[in-house]
Amino acid sequence: MEIIKEIERLKKERNAVILAHNYQIPEVQDIADYVGDSLGLSIQASKTEADVIVFCGVHFMAETAKILSPEKKVLLPDPASGCPMADMITADELRKLKAEHPRAAVLCYVNTSAEVKAECDMCCTSANAVGIVADHMKDNKEIIFVPDKYLGTFVAGKTGRNFILWEGYCPTHARIMPEDIQKQKEKYPDAEVLVHPECSPALTAIADKVLSTEGMCRYAAASSKTEFIIATELGILHRMAKDNPGKKFYPASERAICPNMKRTTLEKVLWSLQDLKHEVDVPAEIIVRARKCIDGMLLSQPRH
Repeated sequence: MEIIKEIERLKKERNAVILAHNYQIPEVQDIADYVGDSLGLSIQASKTEADVIVFCGVHFMAETAKILSPEKKVLLPDPASGCPMADMITADELRKLKAEHPRAAVLCYVNTSAEVKAECDMCCTSANAVGIVADHMKDNKEIIFVPDKYLGTFVAGKTGRNFILWEGYCPTHARIMPEDIQKQKEKYPDAEVLVHPECSPALTAIADKVLSTEGMCRYAAASSKTEFIIATELGILHRMAKDNPGKKFYPASERAICPNMKRTTLEKVLWSLQDLKHEVDVPAEIIVRARKCIDGMLLSQPRH
């Protein structure tokens, strides 16, 4: 395709790297230099010699890339690609919650804005949240966890801790119902059920494994099983099928589509490289404070 050739040409000309989240549309994943989860992509980009990062994801992800690579130009092909969960809490709202619980440590999910991260003590991903709390927050009597109440509930159950939870959630994962899993299990009785911890407790309770997106990809590749029911956003099925020929991956629900993740197209990636528009910027003072929050996580525990 001519558009792909032009993207490749401009990528070299701009010394750019293209990152695509696991939930992006297949053709965008296929032209990316790296496909993965949001934090992993940002870390990958920080290690490259690229001058420009084209982040095919949503706004908080591009912000995280900017925090970790402040010297690079970070572009978001569609500036309207936001995250409803990240938008469910603001820095002002978090400051108010902190004032109500002045002794509490504050742990935020990576799915938050840079301004919110700047108000937190430590960041976590869905892959390492349990380890962060168990190993590095055991001396904190109170822990505020924002913004995902479902991930927070899952981590609380695994660690035996009580959190001060924010009432945030991912609308896409919330669309997946236990009856969806049951229907798929009736069709594919030998399939293993992999559930993302952003799903409701009713789903994580019936999962064979509760895993992050990267955890799902690694587990499926290493497993002797050949059939899987995947309870997360549908975009990941393309990567899983591509990486595991001969294995079958079934969506838990066809409704699990994030409209914001699907906004990025090949045309928008091309235009982004052509015009270097839709640059994501983060104020220097916010970068410094948010970087401490992220670095605390990176230094305290390897991602797994």
